[in-house]
Amino acid sequence: MSERVVGQLGFADREVFEAAGSNAMLERVVSLVDWSAVEALLQPIHGGTMGAPAYPSLMMFKALLLQRWYALSDVALEEALKDRLSFRGFLGVGLGEKLPDHSSLWRFREALGRELAQRVFGEIVRQIEGAGFVLKQGTLIDASLIAAAVNPPPKPREPLAPDADGRPASKLVKSALDGDAAWTKKNGVRHFGYKLHVAMDKGGRILRRFLFTPANINESAVADGLICGDEAAVHADKAYDSKARSEMLAGLGIENAIMRRGHPKKPLTRAEIARNKQLAKQRGAIEPIFNLFKNVHGLARARYRSLARNATAFALAAVVINLKRWAQSQTAQA
Repeated sequence: MSERVVGQLGFADREVFEAAGSNAMLERVVSLVDWSAVEALLQPIHGGTMGAPAYPSLMMFKALLLQRWYALSDVALEEALKDRLSFRGFLGVGLGEKLPDHSSLWRFREALGRELAQRVFGEIVRQIEGAGFVLKQGTLIDASLIAAAVNPPPKPREPLAPDADGRPASKLVKSALDGDAAWTKKNGVRHFGYKLHVAMDKGGRILRRFLFTPANINESAVADGLICGDEAAVHADKAYDSKARSEMLAGLGIENAIMRRGHPKKPLTRAEIARNKQLAKQRGAIEPIFNLFKNVHGLARARYRSLARNATAFALAAVVINLKRWAQSQTAQA
């Protein structure tokens, strides 16, 4: 299916945009990114075989970035695209050109999906690394619970009673509205939803990797997928401490800056306790990233039903966080 021809700003468009004032941050992002590389990744997304020409995939992707940047619903995004000249400028859409409605935006996000969104996230990280903004002095790893968009089902019974045939009952109590969300327990309190796992560069504070899983997935079980392999050290709390991970890091020549976990038969020594206190100060630098996801970019709880849809939303938010930090660093250096 053919695409609409948009993005050719005329003299009048530029005059109006300049007169209305600019959004310096959005303009900086536009200038920093190699959008052709992003557009190439988005090529698999096409419109249907019938109807009007589809909107360009890059323009639609930029619209979704604005959505997460300003924590907007689909309907609010449609209205903002029409009202804000800075949004039109970011998309490269002239004043006389038609903009997508909320249904078109929803369909594009569905077509984007978690895998393609993750690939675009990786491309943006690659570009930021190429610009020298990822220092690789260390990677901070952590995870945070995200409440499901739906009301939780009944909590699992403890102890779990067997079923009518005498078989052990499943610990996984599912929701009929969101079968991907799961129960977990943290500090004695049960939570229903998902878990966001992130790896952030210690120096540049750029998100290098992230994973989005049901809440019952233990953070240590997926942590190896967050280790990039080229960092000088890995920082994490004691939940990530394991003999296998220590051996893996040693094999890679990466400093193990993971806090030690004590055991009843082998309590921590004074030196290990002092080491944990020192590492906690460094590891704590990752905590504000979760505040950004939840309270700045509107993801305090899952916005959609299903792991795939929510993973897509969090991938877009991760791209936005990285772009803002990249742009801010360039502004500070100017």
